[in-house]
Amino acid sequence: MAVMTEASSLVTRLASATDAEALADLAARAFRDTFAADNRPEDIALHVARSFGPAQQRAEIGDSAVRTVLVELGARLVAYAQVRKSSAPPCVQGSRPVELWRFYIDQPWIGRGVAQRLMETVCSEAQGLGGETLWLGVWERNPRALAFYSKCGFVDVGAHVFAVGEDEQTDRIMVRGLGTEAQGP
Repeated sequence: MAVMTEASSLVTRLASATDAEALADLAARAFRDTFAADNRPEDIALHVARSFGPAQQRAEIGDSAVRTVLVELGARLVAYAQVRKSSAPPCVQGSRPVELWRFYIDQPWIGRGVAQRLMETVCSEAQGLGGETLWLGVWERNPRALAFYSKCGFVDVGAHVFAVGEDEQTDRIMVRGLGTEAQGP
């Protein structure tokens, strides 16, 4: 029953500049937990250094084209996602696309309903940015994420290159609509 009590105590909210340091810690940890086993340590270290420092997170939180959504239990961050207005690859054909740029759950919270709750908020925030289409890139070698996004109504429409450090990898591009006809998680 403690799991249910914890899950019911989760709070979802937009990040503020004061969250930058805690977000940087969670982002780096979640990225390492997700990808370190399948990548060279130097590539992981380089990607983390380029993408997840407190100054970088502060800048992203302050960017009007980015929405950073946090899920927390008390003062502890357990998940986060970022949606942003950005150029979509040509394979994304939907109108007014918004990118689901990052979506990470802290390891102890995977499989406990946090992802579904976060995805609902992501879709709402993407609509708040004027989006009608939500797209993302997900590593082709991440079957758990591919299955989750498919379950949330995303469909595979193509691929692009995503660099982890110096290693160029293939991300599948997935898309879903954000209108009332879109399927949710």
